[in-house]
Amino acid sequence: MKKVFLAVLTLGILSCNQDKLGYVDNDDLINELQEKKDLEAAFKTKIEAFTKKRDSLSTIINMEEKDFQEKAKRMNNATAQAAYKSLMERSQFIAQQLQQEQQAIQLESQTKIDSLISKVKSHVQDFGKTNGYTFIFGANQAGSVMYGEATKDLTKSIRDELNTAYKK
Repeated sequence: MKKVFLAVLTLGILSCNQDKLGYVDNDDLINELQEKKDLEAAFKTKIEAFTKKRDSLSTIINMEEKDFQEKAKRMNNATAQAAYKSLMERSQFIAQQLQQEQQAIQLESQTKIDSLISKVKSHVQDFGKTNGYTFIFGANQAGSVMYGEATKDLTKSIRDELNTAYKK
């Protein structure tokens, strides 16, 4: 009787000490979030507007260069050099402005994506605590989780919670 009791107690202790494990497919979780899709759509619009602006300014500069080449034939050397210098300075100024604008768009995009990733990490931690998980692993292309039972995949549950919270 004592042995049976010890065996049951040992099994009970062992089963209580088992860690609750799960994993999340990082790529799927982030890429399928509605918030990320909305961010991408917003930045796609910004990038398209920037591209149109850049193309328009390039066309204008090219037209001014062609116009200058025609007029330069009738100018004296000093006047042509001064006009060319002015045109190049204007062209460089516009190029610098466009580069700064492009960098600002990239920085804003990266900042918002980083913020989203931080939000997801925090939510996964809260999900783990709330649902009694000891560990939640992140699966990715690099192979941090090479195999996991489908029943341990928490990606859809967490993504659904995040999308619901985002809709509110």
